[in-house]
Amino acid sequence: MYSGRNVLEIRKEKEMINLRKMINLEENDQLRKENDQLRKENGKLQKEIDERKTQFRNGWQKSSLYPDWRKEFFQAVTITLDPDTAHPSLVLSEGNRRVTWGEKSQDLPENPQRFYSFPCVLGLQVITSGRCYWEVEVGDSQALDLGICRPHVMRKGGISIKPEDGFWAIRSYNDEYWALTSPETQLIPKEHPARVCIFLEYEEGRISFYNMTDKSHIHTFSQGSFEGPLKPFFRLWPSDSACLTICPVLEAAQNPLC
Repeated sequence: MYSGRNVLEIRKEKEMINLRKMINLEENDQLRKENDQLRKENGKLQKEIDERKTQFRNGWQKSSLYPDWRKEFFQAVTITLDPDTAHPSLVLSEGNRRVTWGEKSQDLPENPQRFYSFPCVLGLQVITSGRCYWEVEVGDSQALDLGICRPHVMRKGGISIKPEDGFWAIRSYNDEYWALTSPETQLIPKEHPARVCIFLEYEEGRISFYNMTDKSHIHTFSQGSFEGPLKPFFRLWPSDSACLTICPVLEAAQNPLC
């Protein structure tokens, strides 16, 4: 009687063990299926993230909210104008933050850094790395070029303002707007850009221009690599109303209008 009960108990224990094994196998199989499903979902999510990153670079940067959002990841820089580079017809004021077209050419000392062919002036600051931005108030003026250039661009003779010659700039002239590519690219902003924000990504080789009047994207140059120092570049065309003012860092960073 005792041994019979023992055999029965052993048999039940074996059945329980086998049952647990079956349950474990089923659970493991279910876990594998769930893990496979999670891997597939993770793969889809990663693909979507990668696609969104691409869209962000190619299209989302042109959205109206992007310029202000982008300021969180870029360093505002103080830009002043270099009087040693200013064409004799340009008048600097307000601590070398404002430039206007003069009534007559000034008698200035000869300087190899000075522009003589075109009425241009460079920023005093040299940029060699990082991500930075500055803003320029142009008001109603429609006779100017804005951008960056290499410090040793030509000052005399036939100057070509294009990337091949060390300039990355946009132009506003007589109600028309152009990116000074080669050949030039016409731009059609919805509103006249009374204030322009310039974002420079040095290592990425990009410079982007935004219309801060309506927060819209104007143009982006994708150079790939700058490989050398850069300076802010400004040009005024002959006009009584031609002027521009570089916004102070605190005002550009905090206020909707400088």
